[in-house]
Amino acid sequence: MSGGGTHQYVKAVGQRHIAAVRRKSYIGIVTGSNLDKRMSDPLARITTRAAYGASQLPRIAWYVGHSLAVRWLSKTAQRRDGKKAQLRAHTKLPVPDRGRLYADMAILLQQDLTNIEAGLYPLPADHDGSLLTLLHRSRLFFEDLPEIHRRRDRNAHREVLSKGTRGKRPRYYLQNFHFQSGGWMTDDSARRYDTQVEVLFNGTANATRRQALPQLHEVFAGRDQRKLRLLDIGCGTGRFLDFLKQAWPRLPALGLDMSEPYVRYAKRHLKRWSRLSFTVGNAESLPVPDESQDAVTSIFLFHELPPKVRRIVFRECARVLKPGGRLVLVDSLQRGDQPDYEGLLELFPQNYHEPYYRSYTNEDFSALASVCGLTYVRGVKAFVSKVMVFDKPAVA
Repeated sequence: MSGGGTHQYVKAVGQRHIAAVRRKSYIGIVTGSNLDKRMSDPLARITTRAAYGASQLPRIAWYVGHSLAVRWLSKTAQRRDGKKAQLRAHTKLPVPDRGRLYADMAILLQQDLTNIEAGLYPLPADHDGSLLTLLHRSRLFFEDLPEIHRRRDRNAHREVLSKGTRGKRPRYYLQNFHFQSGGWMTDDSARRYDTQVEVLFNGTANATRRQALPQLHEVFAGRDQRKLRLLDIGCGTGRFLDFLKQAWPRLPALGLDMSEPYVRYAKRHLKRWSRLSFTVGNAESLPVPDESQDAVTSIFLFHELPPKVRRIVFRECARVLKPGGRLVLVDSLQRGDQPDYEGLLELFPQNYHEPYYRSYTNEDFSALASVCGLTYVRGVKAFVSKVMVFDKPAVA
């Protein structure tokens, strides 16, 4: 069999295996113990790994290619604009080279596969769409780069604040975060967002999001998922909720976001799932009762909140959690987490409009949790991100 034929065969077998696992997961056959037994079969393990590679490696290559193209375009723009632009971002702290970044990406993907083989969640479907869909999103992404460059060059980050938007959302929210067109307020922004984030993460954003699932598995295992409740705040386009439902299809979940366009996009993207609802709302005043949620999750939100708002939202998470409930946050690394990444943490808010990022990197979440009646359980590094886990003490 030729190399191309072998690739197609492995991909086809992998896709059939993925589909079988998902069907069984939906009807409740796949449990941790059942999957552990299947993973002990060498052929099943090889098939799982082949299927994982066939689904993940091409998307990594796709987004790394985009990232390299962006770097080339950025350098071209810097040469055109002269020394002034080249002095924009700087740091004296250590910055990992691309070899180190790729090595840490590989560690993340290995952990993702290990979680799958341990039965913590099924082989993932990224639901990226067809090749035509990917090409369309790629075009939208590259078309916006000149505007992003213009805003970055002029530090123009208030274009979202206008007569039409003023007063409809908090002032801190009405900014061009990442210097992107429309901020969080337009349908075009929602359509570009997933590509923008995956390019930033070199294709590992979804794998990073999935690192929240083992922390939920720890408290959901052995419980009737139909009787649990989960709230995802700052749900955006719903990527994390998609993986949540792949793991627990009968779990009632609510996604909340302040952006109507992003919520509309999430509803369309996740229409395949039942027991999943969305609401447009402000996390500073969560629209759910006290002690009503078994888990609260938030992915890539807290670094974009002002310090005062960050504390209010954290307190709201504590309020709505049931005793014994769990809060799981996935967000950027912080100061001291990875010494040789310190320069990267300093460069990020310089290259992207992230006005509250520095305060986030210095936030003591363990102390904040204690003030809000939660217990800090652990932090787990995931490439350039980390998973933070907090529990609400159960009633004695």
